[in-house]
Amino acid sequence: MNKLKSNLIFSLVLCLISWLSFQNNLYASDNPGGMHPQKQLDFVKKQIKNKKEPFLTAFKALIVKADSALLVNQHAVEDFSIPGFYADKEGHRRTSLALQVDGFSAYSCALAYQLTGKTKYAVKAIYFLNSWATINKKYSLLDGSLVMSYSGTTMMMAAELLKNNKNWKAADREQFTQWTKNVFRHAANSIRYRNNNSGDWSRLASLLADVYLNDQEDFQKNVEMIKNELFKQIAPDGHMVEEVKRQGNGIWYTYFSLAPISASFWVIYNQTGENLYALEKDGASVKKALDYLLYYNQHPAEWTWFKNPVTGNKDTETGFWPANLLEAMNGIYHSKDFEAFVAPHRPIIYPRHDYAWTYPTLFPLSLTGYK
Repeated sequence: MNKLKSNLIFSLVLCLISWLSFQNNLYASDNPGGMHPQKQLDFVKKQIKNKKEPFLTAFKALIVKADSALLVNQHAVEDFSIPGFYADKEGHRRTSLALQVDGFSAYSCALAYQLTGKTKYAVKAIYFLNSWATINKKYSLLDGSLVMSYSGTTMMMAAELLKNNKNWKAADREQFTQWTKNVFRHAANSIRYRNNNSGDWSRLASLLADVYLNDQEDFQKNVEMIKNELFKQIAPDGHMVEEVKRQGNGIWYTYFSLAPISASFWVIYNQTGENLYALEKDGASVKKALDYLLYYNQHPAEWTWFKNPVTGNKDTETGFWPANLLEAMNGIYHSKDFEAFVAPHRPIIYPRHDYAWTYPTLFPLSLTGYK
């Protein structure tokens, strides 16, 4: 009788373990990407199948980028050594390109795979992920951690999209996991305490790494840091307190702060259901900051912080900012002003430098489950 009872208890324990394992796997499959939930991917595929615009044209533009990436060789370096931008602008830009080109290529191919199912795209994306995981051991110099944070987000998004792909061997995937922990997230977490755009990008990078690693504890730490900083950064009239100090580049840095903040909100919403886009305090909100950014990008002569500030336009070298950000945020706020600004330029792609809203026309945001 005691033996029978012991066997019954043992069987119940095994069932419980199996159930818990199933629940963990279910949670992961419900959220295949911090930036790209399954409902979004399914919605986009449906629009493409039905030849809906602007999705069809945006999809064709993605495939052009992905097909180009098939021809790119990896540029991974052992030491991602990036000098401070204001000390060595040319050296900073040149050395940053290795991760920017490879990350954008990996991300474009991962997205193309998700939308087409063609193995060639998955294999090429995995090639870039494996290259950095194997070759890159560290980051250094003043901007190594920052550039890894704002340019390497693509690597995390690509990895999440391909986490369960059969072409990614278990040993290679484990190598990438170790790189994520020991190099990428280490770089991000080393500067996530900062109170300006650097902190915003590093917290986004850390969140994406946490999603890939399924590290709930560190994820929640990032959430709390973001909440604690938000209304120290945004003034009641909508200006970004630290970013307007950047002389002629104040409008650019306002974009450069709001892009990762808004992307972090999206990742948090996808993982927890918490809507930070609606946060407001003493009149300050992300929506007001976005309105402020748009207005002064269109009316730079009225910018009181510095004469003749740099503005973003369709001919900007890195890509059309803040159009990429406003295109993404239009899915949240449904602003007539945002729509009027971005509509003539669709599909919008932001292919270089920093990666939060890279393909915003093709992958719109929704807080209603894409209904």
